[in-house]
Amino acid sequence: MNAAPRIQTTAGRLAALGFADGARAERLLDELGPEAVGDFALLDDLVRAADPDLALTSLNRLVERDPSVLGAFRADPGLRGRLLGVFGLSVALGDHVVRHPECLQLLQPVARPTDREMREELLLAVGADPDAAEPVAGGASLETAEPAAAGPATEALRVAYRGRLLQLAGRDVTGEATLAETAAALADLAGAALEAALAIGRAETADAGNVRLAVIGMGKCGARELNYISDVDVVFVAEPRDGVDETKALQTATRLAQGMMRACSTSTPEGSLWEVDANLRPEGKMGPLVRTLESHIAYYRRWAKTWEFQALLKARPVAGDQELAREYASAVNELVWQAAARPNFVEDVQAMRRRVEAHVPAGEADRQIKLGPGGLRDIEFAVQLLQLVHGRSDPLLRRRATLSALAALSRGGYVGRDDAKALAEAYTFLRQVEHMIQLHRLRRTHVVPSDTADLRRIGRGLGMTTDPVGEFTTTWKRHALEVRRLHEKLFYRPLLQAVARLPETEARLSAAAATARLEALGYTDPEGALRHIAALTSGVSRRAAIQRTLLPVMLAWFADAPDPDAGLLGFRQVSDKLGSTPWYLRLLRDETAVAELLARLLGTSRYVTGLLLHAPDAVAMLGSPAELAVRPPATLVAEAAAAVTRHGENAETAVAAVRALRRRELFRTACADLSGLIDIEEVGQALATLNDVTIQAAMDAAINKVSAERARPFPTRMAVIAMGRLGGLESSYASDADVMFVHAPLPGVPEREATDAAHAVAEQTRRLLSLPAPDPPLQVDAGLRPEGRQGPLVRTIASYKAYYDRWSSHWEAQALLRARFCAGDAELGRAFTDMVDPLRYPADGISGDAVLEIRRLKARMEAERLPRGADPTLHTKLGRGGLADVEWVAQLLQLRHAGAVPALRTTRTLGALRAAAAEGLLDPADEAVLSEAWLSASRIRDAIMLVRGRAADSIPGVVKERALIARALGYPPDGSEDFVDDYRRVTRRARAVAERVFYDS
Repeated sequence: MNAAPRIQTTAGRLAALGFADGARAERLLDELGPEAVGDFALLDDLVRAADPDLALTSLNRLVERDPSVLGAFRADPGLRGRLLGVFGLSVALGDHVVRHPECLQLLQPVARPTDREMREELLLAVGADPDAAEPVAGGASLETAEPAAAGPATEALRVAYRGRLLQLAGRDVTGEATLAETAAALADLAGAALEAALAIGRAETADAGNVRLAVIGMGKCGARELNYISDVDVVFVAEPRDGVDETKALQTATRLAQGMMRACSTSTPEGSLWEVDANLRPEGKMGPLVRTLESHIAYYRRWAKTWEFQALLKARPVAGDQELAREYASAVNELVWQAAARPNFVEDVQAMRRRVEAHVPAGEADRQIKLGPGGLRDIEFAVQLLQLVHGRSDPLLRRRATLSALAALSRGGYVGRDDAKALAEAYTFLRQVEHMIQLHRLRRTHVVPSDTADLRRIGRGLGMTTDPVGEFTTTWKRHALEVRRLHEKLFYRPLLQAVARLPETEARLSAAAATARLEALGYTDPEGALRHIAALTSGVSRRAAIQRTLLPVMLAWFADAPDPDAGLLGFRQVSDKLGSTPWYLRLLRDETAVAELLARLLGTSRYVTGLLLHAPDAVAMLGSPAELAVRPPATLVAEAAAAVTRHGENAETAVAAVRALRRRELFRTACADLSGLIDIEEVGQALATLNDVTIQAAMDAAINKVSAERARPFPTRMAVIAMGRLGGLESSYASDADVMFVHAPLPGVPEREATDAAHAVAEQTRRLLSLPAPDPPLQVDAGLRPEGRQGPLVRTIASYKAYYDRWSSHWEAQALLRARFCAGDAELGRAFTDMVDPLRYPADGISGDAVLEIRRLKARMEAERLPRGADPTLHTKLGRGGLADVEWVAQLLQLRHAGAVPALRTTRTLGALRAAAAEGLLDPADEAVLSEAWLSASRIRDAIMLVRGRAADSIPGVVKERALIARALGYPPDGSEDFVDDYRRVTRRARAVAERVFYDS
């Protein structure tokens, strides 16, 4: 049996129609009277409003104030639709209409109000003569004006302004005006308000007639694409009248400008209009509010930054002396279109992009439609930058408004047609959302609300009625994602069309335009870059098709890297080697993070690029941070040992496999280093461990070879003792392996025979690791052995002991502080370190004479070994406060105290300093200063090798190389001087500590 039909109440029907509170809506309709309750056309317009409840509330208040409104509605349905449409979006305009019901006449059907009409109306509202050359509020003229209070005029200005704002909103919400028309009319209205405010300023300012003052609109006001509520950006230009002193005229103009700004921003019972922002003027807040035309031009020619020329793209006369304003606009126009040729244009552009991203307040990024990712600023920045780059040679691009400029860029082939269409749609959508957010309470905001009721109002205002919140959120996120995607490709996609042999479906960039764009984006060899792009994308193969998809984004990432040209060249070389490998391009296409990391590495490090070119399949390692983690020593030892075993007696082939393993691990470590996954101490340990493993495997291969050649078992045990930075587990990418070889003959083997075999293995180990090969060699240096290069390469422990007991000098004891077993027979290695412990850790410390000798030795080394012409403040090893200063301090502390303080018995510099501080032998503040300098110098030495692909101890004097190293260390593009200043500051402090501690008796 069917259920009885449910009887729906009036409140229920109203809720079903779209009212959030049906019962309240029923009560408010009843209060409007019987003629309203039966007016279905009225109900239809209420339901069509973005927020029917809000529209009904404002209507109820208005009818209570002026009951004739309902009759006017029946006489003019268009008036009703426009008013209720505004009421459904704007509490603030609803309040205004309730206070001033006479403004309803402005919603009657009329053509779009002209700039002249609005100017006349607002001037009349403040009592000024619209036909006067320089209108003065209050009915006076410049000749008769007396300074007077402007209270009534400012209130009248606000009432008239809001009435016209209501008119524009009515046309907007009903679709009678497009977004572009509404934004242009809002800018014209703002210009009219500025003119009226200037008239108020003249009424307040004595001697206002002594100066000509022009108001230049900037930003959205200048471009005629203004929001409903926004700061209005302006610049003031003034000239004295004939016979008037310039200084006095500028003082008068400043008071006049301040009066105009107050007339707009002062709060009255009718509220305020908006802030007038003059911060885009030369020198910003620090500069004078008003300048002469000559002063403006002199500043722009000599001092202006690129962002200031970007701002001047929008400059337009809006109020005041029109002739002077046009002179200003004409003069700056020529300068704007030469900005892309300025020396620091690329650096400025990069800084501007960072500034845009940094301006997003924390916690708002996901809801910011202006500054957030995929927001309005992304579109505006991209369009303006392309205008600056290409407008120099193409006058058709010289447009102020974003949408018209975007259309011109598309017609000229500077932006792809589909990309321009998608950006225009997104821009229009985001501006509509911005208008609706601001209209609600006439407040300046760009943050999409999170409240469901607010989102519902916005969605319905955009015509989304089925699921307003869901539809709006989905559409907004889709547009934001599309803008972000296109913003990353916008500069680069047309470059591919300029070089690829593709069917002509639209205009394409000329070679000159493509070159100009690449130069502007940081490529120093744009012709070479275009050749690489052509080589990668030409043809109809699947590989070329994927590259055409990849390259626009890759080119953007290269441009963000320190060396875009090197990045693109490296990418072409790696792609040439791996292009036919099915997984390579698929990995880059499907894993954005991998492609971005690869672009950054190739554009930062020639060292990494070189490693990758000889083992391109290592790209797969970039797939996840876990792949870049330093591998455990045991794993490396096992893999290296397996390679040696696999190749048997063929030592050359075995060591080639081991060196390939080392190359792969060097790549892993360098990538982790540049990605910030490991710090400099971890880098040093990883490289030292890798060298230990490599030496062990090479020595094993050498023993196999020597044993096979001798046709008998190897007659002695051998150990390799690491020295220097290898011993301290502080290896750099460029470090040699400082070692000493020790052996112990097996029982019954004559010492001579054992020594010969050990010598052969040591020589073979060194030879195998330095053979010419694609892989980085590991130079094994035994120069720290007793008697240096004149002494035997290999000794027994007894021979070492005899030498040290009889002949050793203090510097050798100091060198032995780094001695550590690293390869071969572990028991023999321990025996060696046990044997040298009394020498390097003397029980009573070293004598005063020994301390003096070490101090003299350091002074001599510093004077003799620093390269001729080297800047001692920039030499990371031997310079002031560099590695040597810190390491000699640590080693002297060890020689003096490690015999009594076991914590000091370490081969690591920072470990020794920390132990000395913990044991009270070094002030903790001094330890911190020394450690900071050591870490800084070590990072810079490694960065030099990573960036240049070759070692150096000094920070380069060449500005470009220094900038690349600074970028690799995390400094911004313009941070090269900060990088040098930071290093000098850190090492200057370390030098002061080192001299005090090292030479303190």
